[in-house]
Amino acid sequence: MKIKQWIAVLLALAALLVPLTACGSSSNDSITASENTTTQAADDSNVAESDDETTEADAATEIKWSITIPGASGSLCNSPTYLAYELGYFAEEGIDVELITADFETKKVGLNNGTISTVNGDFQYFQSIEAGVGMTIVGGLHQGCIKLNVLADSDIETGADLEGKTIAVDEIGGSPYQVTVLWLAQYGLSVDDVNIVAYNDSSLEIEALKSGQVDVAAVWDPIATISTQDGTVRTILDIGTDEPFAGHFCCFLYASTKVVEEQPELIAAELRAYYKAQNWIYENPEEAVQIVTEKGYVSLDEEYFDIAVELVKSYSYPSTEAYENGEWDIKGDIEYYAQALYDAGFLTTDPEEFVSIAYTEIDLTLGLDD
Repeated sequence: MKIKQWIAVLLALAALLVPLTACGSSSNDSITASENTTTQAADDSNVAESDDETTEADAATEIKWSITIPGASGSLCNSPTYLAYELGYFAEEGIDVELITADFETKKVGLNNGTISTVNGDFQYFQSIEAGVGMTIVGGLHQGCIKLNVLADSDIETGADLEGKTIAVDEIGGSPYQVTVLWLAQYGLSVDDVNIVAYNDSSLEIEALKSGQVDVAAVWDPIATISTQDGTVRTILDIGTDEPFAGHFCCFLYASTKVVEEQPELIAAELRAYYKAQNWIYENPEEAVQIVTEKGYVSLDEEYFDIAVELVKSYSYPSTEAYENGEWDIKGDIEYYAQALYDAGFLTTDPEEFVSIAYTEIDLTLGLDD
């Protein structure tokens, strides 16, 4: 069964059953799907039309797995996780999900030992795969979400102008750091040609930029875009639209190798839920932002709502049709970034060989006949 066929069937079924909704959290507290299916229907009538229909949907869903996924709060680009949870797509696949908070190291440990089944992550994880951490890429999520900003009156225009400059990142070795290094490499520069300093979060980076402590800030969205709205800051690199990043997945869905080997049906079910969520975001970007902000996954002032909607559109979450038409090449994008990381010295494995060890193709029909 082709991707388009099974997603069409699943989406049609979802429409008949009415998606289950879950109660988000504005804090970092864990949230469980089982707690929310009995409470949210009364609170969120725009998603579940009636208590009777929600009860009927609950009865039709057999919970096969209980898992944890990092996603209690975080970035706008992790919206597929939030929406797969809030719209009941995980539940429809028989998955009882607990959304948790976890830092980078905790995610790696969880993937390696199988206590975390999947994680939304970017090419920062490639080195961990090369180092033998038990994780594998099973899908692509979106493009864009990191920008390099300078003051509006700065004379910095391209990566060639970064030589000798001080650049702020959130952490050494993190994704904005790697984006910076890969862009430098396009102009024959390396980390030895610049001064990179780490701050704890994007807001501190922008403050350092505006106060003159740094010349450039490599920042996650939505802070990166919001900081340009008063005219004092401008963007010199947007990985969603600028080379060498444009047109490629920057974030992928990573799965625990242990879980893939022991419970492949679970990973297939998760991937189906993610694909349905991506398609829903593609078709409903404004509603997607409304849900993730109202539920507290993303902290965003009301005045920036429209900006967030445009960002979600720019991330190019793939539609079902896009996957079916082959508009996205997951393996090709993995090799693309593997080559860039190899050239920059982040990876030592030949890019083609890296793809063979880093990517696992999942049979999306697994478990559908159970």
